[in-house]
Amino acid sequence: MDDKAHETCIAELSLLRLSDNLNKQISESTMTTRPTPTADFLPIPLPDYQERPIDEMRRGAQAFYDDIRTRHTVRDFSDRPVPRDIIETCIRAAGTAPNGANHQPWHFSVIGDPAMKKKIRTAAEEEERAFYAGRAGEEWIEALRPLGTDDSKPFLEIAPWLICIFGERKSASADGKFRKNYYVPESVSIATGFLIAALHRAGLATLTHTPNPMSFLTEICQRPDHNKPYILLVTGYPAANATIPKHATEKKDLSEIATFF
Repeated sequence: MDDKAHETCIAELSLLRLSDNLNKQISESTMTTRPTPTADFLPIPLPDYQERPIDEMRRGAQAFYDDIRTRHTVRDFSDRPVPRDIIETCIRAAGTAPNGANHQPWHFSVIGDPAMKKKIRTAAEEEERAFYAGRAGEEWIEALRPLGTDDSKPFLEIAPWLICIFGERKSASADGKFRKNYYVPESVSIATGFLIAALHRAGLATLTHTPNPMSFLTEICQRPDHNKPYILLVTGYPAANATIPKHATEKKDLSEIATFF
């Protein structure tokens, strides 16, 4: 090996050692910035995740979109019974939703009892009559006209299941003491989205009913004062003659709902 080749070889080895040292420093720096385990915080390896090839990711994303776009809000329900265990599994899925401090600040009151459903319908229609009679204001009523809604809510008795979704401002921890919950509206909203998707995947129709106000649900469902009802989710099979408003099929284009930077 001549002197020039020898010098080149030494230079390349020096660069490799420098690169190795930099990688080691970066790795050590990354490791030291991770939170230190404590009595309260115990990190574990990420479970369950499976990376997929890009083509499979595209197919999976498209398949989910193709399925979820067939979900429609319906107001015409069948009284056909739906097994309770199906509803239970869907609620378990909702319970996996991300939430503030992992306090899971939600409660699902599931009503299948005809007497309770009748009581809820009576109370809801009372609020809805006041809503449509003027409480809502003309602008709100105008926005609802293409949906064809009114103060009559027979689906609250016909559908086999009503799920009243509560947000808990505080809840009991493992030691029995009450603690404040965080990001309650956001957490409940995400869990509700999971629940609607799960019910759709199970083959059921849904309706998000929001009587205004809905405080009567806290009393009927025998929930404590620190529970706030957010949504009354109606679910079951759609009626054989079920219809939806044509207006509800009009969805915004991706360019209208997303901005990429």
